[in-house]
Amino acid sequence: MPHILTINAGSSSVRFALFATGEPRTRLMDEKIERVGGEAASVTADRLVKKIQAQSSMSAPDAIGHRVVHGMLHTQPERVSPSLLAELRRITPFDPEHLPREIALIEALQERFPQVPQVACFDTAFHRHMPAVATRLPIPRRYAADGVQRYGFHGLSYTFLLDELGRIGDPAAARGRVILAHLGSGASLAAVLNGTCIDTSMGFTPAAGLVMGTRSGDLDPGLPGYLALTESMTAARFQTMINHESGLLGISETSADVRDLLEREAADPRALEALAMFCYQAKKWIGAYAAALGGVDTLVFAGGIGENSAAVRRRICDGLRFLGIEIDDALNERHAPLISTGAVAVRVIRTDEESVIANLTCRVLDMNEGVTV
Repeated sequence: MPHILTINAGSSSVRFALFATGEPRTRLMDEKIERVGGEAASVTADRLVKKIQAQSSMSAPDAIGHRVVHGMLHTQPERVSPSLLAELRRITPFDPEHLPREIALIEALQERFPQVPQVACFDTAFHRHMPAVATRLPIPRRYAADGVQRYGFHGLSYTFLLDELGRIGDPAAARGRVILAHLGSGASLAAVLNGTCIDTSMGFTPAAGLVMGTRSGDLDPGLPGYLALTESMTAARFQTMINHESGLLGISETSADVRDLLEREAADPRALEALAMFCYQAKKWIGAYAAALGGVDTLVFAGGIGENSAAVRRRICDGLRFLGIEIDDALNERHAPLISTGAVAVRVIRTDEESVIANLTCRVLDMNEGVTV
């Protein structure tokens, strides 16, 4: 019975899971290591391996699958090789927030398990069939040859959500108009037509799109020049600001966590404004994607906020009756799988990137067994 270890590395935490394939296929472990931002990848890998070995009889996994946020033009997962690692190092400027740690963890686990195959599963792959009108940036055309374009992210989550829609029998998954909203500390939306992504809110980097926990989302391109002139702000300082000091945290000046802001909004107008901005922008993206799709059949909420905040879902959907989006307050408060009463199916689905990583790893390595959620 092969065991697959999945690694989902963020800039400050690492989520990992262990799956046993076979019949029945089971998830043996699902954990998260917090506060790894300033920690060497070798130390993180040691912590991870110790946790696995302490909770199972396994000395080493049979395969390791990684979420790799940026995959440029890759449309499929790929077995890790020296050439792939060299490519990932080369494209690090495209995603300096995630790729260095992801590469370092791959290499650290190679040192510990040199005979274990590893697979890179790219977040960007889900969006690779978007039309040129959605991927091209309106800057001099020569930059496109260097890979400067809109890519889109959260693809592993969107893969799971679309597969889950098919599993529960929603016909829009394969032949319809679907808007997927992955709303968490990092947040984005995707427009899916007949099973293919045609647009998404994140762009060249994961900092684009709607306002997020600490990321700004879309900004006027003149802002970096203005801050360079008025504050002598460097490009590096600007990157830090828009990725770690902006979004809900920057507007509220207190917290990037929606739960904190909901508790404070009655007494703190900054918290109220941050939440209003988040919900307004999400509503605006839904309207934009309804226009791009020619209507909407299914709207899915996922991610930490999308799955757990009835208040945010209600505020986003409020006023969208003209699109056929209406929700039942009682169902919404219970986080029911289907919360709608209108023509559009509004669903709440708990996303599962780890199971997608495990399934993709099985497929690449021809292990012949999938895994269940």
